[in-house]
Amino acid sequence: MIECMVSRMLCLAQEPEADTLLSTNDFALLTGMLLDQQFPMEHAFRGPHKIAERMDGFDLRRIAEADPEAFEELGATPPAIHRYGRSMARRVQELARYVVDNYDGVVSKIWTDGDPDGKEVLRRLRALPGFGDQKARIFLALLGKQRGVQPAGWREVAGAYGDEGSTRSVADVVDAESLAQVRAFKKQAKAAAKK
Repeated sequence: MIECMVSRMLCLAQEPEADTLLSTNDFALLTGMLLDQQFPMEHAFRGPHKIAERMDGFDLRRIAEADPEAFEELGATPPAIHRYGRSMARRVQELARYVVDNYDGVVSKIWTDGDPDGKEVLRRLRALPGFGDQKARIFLALLGKQRGVQPAGWREVAGAYGDEGSTRSVADVVDAESLAQVRAFKKQAKAAAKK
């Protein structure tokens, strides 16, 4: 059974309006995670708010049903939602369609439908378009640490990202200071990988 705690405001985008959207819209949070690659984390998590401003709201079904060319243009319009605005807009739309087709447009079913354990939630996250193993584990840790979504065994299957007190990913960012700590950790990990 999933244990839920009262969620607090997320601080991933480091901008109040963008963080409010991430805190209140599961698809916005999922989209921010999708965009979090080859782009500064806080800018990636601002992407959903940029889409919301351009679409007069952030509605998963409207995104899924949008004209693909028009949605690509929306994603690439400066300030773009990502360094690769057009291709990432296609990925966002693909993700929206997947959630509509597989979860009736209800993102939270990914972690609630059928009372899944951590392994099953991780499997479902890995199946999402644009989500590989690492991204899925980070998002599971983010759900557990900051959203109160804690299916049985979530910390174990999230791996090191689920560790309490870690500063290795977006799952650990709660303010500007923790963002700086995560950046420092990533920089050290990259340097170690080059040796």
